[in-house]
Amino acid sequence: MNFIADSMLGNLVRWLRLLGYDTLYFRNVEDWKLLEMAKGDGRILLTKDLALYRKALKKGVTSVYIESSNVAEALALIAKKLGIRLRFDGDNTRCPLCNTLLMIIPKAEALHLISPEVSRKYDVFWRCPKCLKVFWQGNHWSTIEKILEEANTLVGCGH
Repeated sequence: MNFIADSMLGNLVRWLRLLGYDTLYFRNVEDWKLLEMAKGDGRILLTKDLALYRKALKKGVTSVYIESSNVAEALALIAKKLGIRLRFDGDNTRCPLCNTLLMIIPKAEALHLISPEVSRKYDVFWRCPKCLKVFWQGNHWSTIEKILEEANTLVGCGH
């Protein structure tokens, strides 16, 4: 499932990419262009703009109107409406910055790209083949797991 999101959903976009969903995002793009790209590429439009959501529906573009700024609530809404999974898969995750599929790299390959402190604490690394950024499950990972758990709870209990 592929998405395109309006400029108000940058944080949500990073989450969807982390979860492996191909998600386009532009900081400055006209509504008509978003609709054109969504329709042309078969992408689902995610928006906080009610007028844009209504235009999308009129044009036959699948769209989800995101009211909440809470990322767990927004993820749960998308999961309920579209049936997406809210689980991290290290073999299918995307660069939160550029949307490219990340590649797991050996720790030895990451050593010259990370600090000695990071290399002592972590063993699994991903690298973006496009922007070359290196990622690992750092201290923030417990927060990520809590938010995904909250989102999955919201999906399961029908909120």
